[in-house]
Amino acid sequence: MKLVPITLCAISLVLCFPAVAQDKKPLSQTVKALIEKAEKGDAEAQAVLGKKCFYGQGVPQGYKEAFRWYRKSAEQGNAEAQFVLGLMYGKGQGVPQNYKEAVKWYRKSADQGYANAQNNLGVMYANGQGVPKDDKEAIKWYRKSAEQGDARAQYSLGWMYHHGRGVPQDDREAVKWYRKSAEQGDANAQHILGVAYFHGRSVTKDYKEAVKWYRKSADQGDAKAQFSLGVAYANSHGVTKDHKEAVKWYRKSAGQGLAKAQGMLGGVYGIGRGVSQDYVTAYAWAIIAAGNGSAQGLKLKELFAKVMTKEQIADAQKMSRELMQELEVAKAEREKAKAGEWTAPLPKKK
Repeated sequence: MKLVPITLCAISLVLCFPAVAQDKKPLSQTVKALIEKAEKGDAEAQAVLGKKCFYGQGVPQGYKEAFRWYRKSAEQGNAEAQFVLGLMYGKGQGVPQNYKEAVKWYRKSADQGYANAQNNLGVMYANGQGVPKDDKEAIKWYRKSAEQGDARAQYSLGWMYHHGRGVPQDDREAVKWYRKSAEQGDANAQHILGVAYFHGRSVTKDYKEAVKWYRKSADQGDAKAQFSLGVAYANSHGVTKDHKEAVKWYRKSAGQGLAKAQGMLGGVYGIGRGVSQDYVTAYAWAIIAAGNGSAQGLKLKELFAKVMTKEQIADAQKMSRELMQELEVAKAEREKAKAGEWTAPLPKKK
């Protein structure tokens, strides 16, 4: 019987991608070549292969396998791989969550000037995760990243100035950094810049400019901006009064779990503003809002209960359960999408 030589690449495919045997789609020649380079110790190829495993691009998706390749690359000094390794330790993807290890790898990457890692290291210091909480150290790393043009770091630096953490409170400086971030498309910064224009904080009060930034943020799915845009339409702030448009934005925001939007939605259904009056739907949203800590939702429940029949209340309770199930499904989908984001959580308020 003639023996067939087994190549290093073939062995790698079996050991590294056992799922391929059950996968109907074979690996492409490009991916096979990438695996061979990675196995030979090419740090760049290891990082690229790690990313493919992370997202399931041309190979079976798997965080453990992604972690393995990123670690090989990171240990050779690849700054991007070091950053992603920190991220995976921080989120517990492919490895048990370990903030100290996350900080260790963020620092290695940040010390090489990698802007994303500098921002995330700043977040760790701001939140006291894996290191003692130190706002001044957070500012140091945010600034390094922000000055390289990282939009998230610019937002975070603005946030620290806004709240006076690690630096003297300074609304002008906050707005300066929020604007830099907003102009790059950061939804959080766009909303807060809109708020600054709405209230005239370190800028000339301008409702139209506020609405402009609210809309940019809302169109990206920011729940707070969607609510703010709804309020603007309801009160003719920078736009022509339009209650139907207000309800549209309240609904988008409420669907993302913002309690005050849920309460507002209950209110407009209760009085029939922008929608047909419907106590059942109003009470259902009031239940959800109250459950999320909205004082308005609690008051609306008490108010509506006085004018509703027992049957209507029972129908509203059933509707609220169905709505909550829909909200949970939507939340799970958003969290799944966030799993692939390469950023740490934003700074936490004191």
